[in-house]
Amino acid sequence: MDNNVAVRMENITKAFGTKVVANKNVTLDIRKGEILALLGENGSGKTTLMNMLSGIYFPDSGRIFVDGKEVSIHSPKDAYSLGIGMIHQHFKLVDVFTATENVALGMDKKITGRRNKIAKDVQEICDRYGFDVKPDQKVYNMSVSQKQTLEIVKALYRGAELLILDEPTAVLTPQESDKLFSILRTMKEEGKSVILITHKLNEVLSVSDRVSILRKGEYIDTVETKDATAESLTEMMVGKKVILDIDRPEVENKQKRIEIKNLSCVNKYGVKALDDVSFDIYGGEILGIAGISGSGQKHLLESIAGLQETEEGSSVKYYEPETGKEEQLIGKTPMQIRQQGVALSFVPEDRLGMGLVGTMGMSDNMMLRSYKNGFLFTDRKSPKDLAIKVKDDLGVITPNIQTPVRKLSGGNVQKVLVGREIASNPKVLLTAYAVRGLDINTSYTIYGLLNEQKKKGVAVVYVGEDLDVLLALCDRIAVLCSGKLNGVVDARTTTKEEVGLLMTNLREDGDNNE
Repeated sequence: MDNNVAVRMENITKAFGTKVVANKNVTLDIRKGEILALLGENGSGKTTLMNMLSGIYFPDSGRIFVDGKEVSIHSPKDAYSLGIGMIHQHFKLVDVFTATENVALGMDKKITGRRNKIAKDVQEICDRYGFDVKPDQKVYNMSVSQKQTLEIVKALYRGAELLILDEPTAVLTPQESDKLFSILRTMKEEGKSVILITHKLNEVLSVSDRVSILRKGEYIDTVETKDATAESLTEMMVGKKVILDIDRPEVENKQKRIEIKNLSCVNKYGVKALDDVSFDIYGGEILGIAGISGSGQKHLLESIAGLQETEEGSSVKYYEPETGKEEQLIGKTPMQIRQQGVALSFVPEDRLGMGLVGTMGMSDNMMLRSYKNGFLFTDRKSPKDLAIKVKDDLGVITPNIQTPVRKLSGGNVQKVLVGREIASNPKVLLTAYAVRGLDINTSYTIYGLLNEQKKKGVAVVYVGEDLDVLLALCDRIAVLCSGKLNGVVDARTTTKEEVGLLMTNLREDGDNNE
């Protein structure tokens, strides 16, 4: 085996049950001192493969070599003993503990009597890489970026020479992403290896040395990044050519559809989630909502949809496009809003908790959208036809339309939800992370569907994480920061840097740039 190979995974196979083969005979090399990007559509087996390398799953067959020696990894502890650490999308931290206490968790030795030594080591790691974390800082006082940084510190403290990061920039600003990539490059220069799982091709092309592609659980190829393009990588992932241009038709017949004034509400902890937010939403445009995680995006959409209790003085008015009639939405339930003739659709962040019933199949979930009066017997043919149409149009992978949606992958659940809401012919379409978890091909299908709604005069609100998409898809972008509206910018003329600064630096002048 090549001495430059840090880890080799050979003929790795992993199945769940008898029907789902997540990885099939995958062979992959990770070199010392490189950043390897791992690409593939949803369900291609990327995270499963890395979960086997980090000790969360154990392969059904195949072999793993570390520094040329065959090893057996049965747990994350085994992985760390071999110098392998994984940073998951959902952080594994205890909010009420300090950085030092979180680093010490899971170690063999008790923290008692060693706290100062561990804190000193944590500080040395932070100083070495320029991490913005203090050893005595509580996790609940940390930003998302700091929490991610702490996860990296934990891995480095435990001796990780190979670091696996799963969608690390999903909730980071452009500035925070750039800082993370700078840190990863420093690690690479020190001889450490990094595996980056991401859907963002621009990141892959800017930071990685090589790119490995999986498709439907099988290994396709590994290419040098310098020889790759977004189009070539997408073609390898999907198996066919995909046009990666997001269409943005000009806004026509712009009409005010929603007027938001002095909108305020608190979260479940009694802290203000929205603070005196005011702006307008227009039919015939796509309005993007940008902000770091927890800036009020969820509460904003739920307030409009009648799902969030708001504070006195808040106002959300709907303007009927044909008559111009005003309808106050604050104080009304979603059913009352619908009964007033307001055609509003909502794709929530919580797919199964709020959007769909997990124990029901596609057909029954379609029927929920038109279920109004509490009758047990209703039209079942139309929902069935709609379920078939959504399945075919969006490529939902399911044994049949009666299969409970909770048994589908996250990306397929999202397709069902988005397809159902768009099919209801709304005048206002609210979407929270409509393409989260979707592969590139389906994401572009969704962008096309949103643009079709825009052309029909629908007021589309798009809450998204990827600033490149927000800048390419939307007409205007409203930026939330700590629950306040920090500006509304023209998506055609603004920059990622300007939006990123508005996401993190609260303005005091109240200029919304409308």
